[in-house]
Amino acid sequence: MSRQPSREKGDCPLFSSLDEWQHMSIITFSMKTIMGESEIRRALTRIVHEIIEKNKGTHNLALIGIKRRGDHIARRIAQRIQKGEGTKLLIGALDITLYRDDLQLVAETPILEGTDIPFDIGKKTVILIDDVLYTGRTIRAAIEELLDFGRPKAIQLAVLVDRGHRELPIQADFVGKTVPTAKNEIVDVHIKEVDGVDRVLILHRRRTRGKRKAQKFPAEQLTMPDIDKES
Repeated sequence: MSRQPSREKGDCPLFSSLDEWQHMSIITFSMKTIMGESEIRRALTRIVHEIIEKNKGTHNLALIGIKRRGDHIARRIAQRIQKGEGTKLLIGALDITLYRDDLQLVAETPILEGTDIPFDIGKKTVILIDDVLYTGRTIRAAIEELLDFGRPKAIQLAVLVDRGHRELPIQADFVGKTVPTAKNEIVDVHIKEVDGVDRVLILHRRRTRGKRKAQKFPAEQLTMPDIDKES
């Protein structure tokens, strides 16, 4: 969203000079929808069947989603399993913020949403659930936090989208959709519980440079370019 500064004429609140503004890099995005509501529904149904098949049923399974979309996906999977198998599985949620290996680079005061695992994970097969699998660092952090709660029999990984580009030796057991991507692309998952809509987008990020044409307007009309969120 563009930000409109409120300053007196002559002040340049966002840039040290008009010349700096003219030479600033501009980031633009092209957007493509790769999964809609029906595709996400079918992907989750397939993941449910694969979980049941791999584990020969639902005995001793627990679902734990990584906030802030993986936990909602975990609840959807639990609902489908209960409907199809008549089994109500244990569900938990992980906030991996304090276990991130880039925590100091992200924010001085991290926002914590809280971990909620109201059961003993010991001797259970835990299905760890996230929306996107990328470098593997989020999953590493999740496993590290999970092991602080006990020693499960096994940990399996389910993700809605696997976009590749792993930096750690981590692979998913259950994948809704494998999507080849470039590193300058963003995979952005939207789900109704958080975003009001079910869809998966690929945003292709472009950075352009070059001197802008000078325009005659007061400095308080300068605004920041729109920057989309990263997944």
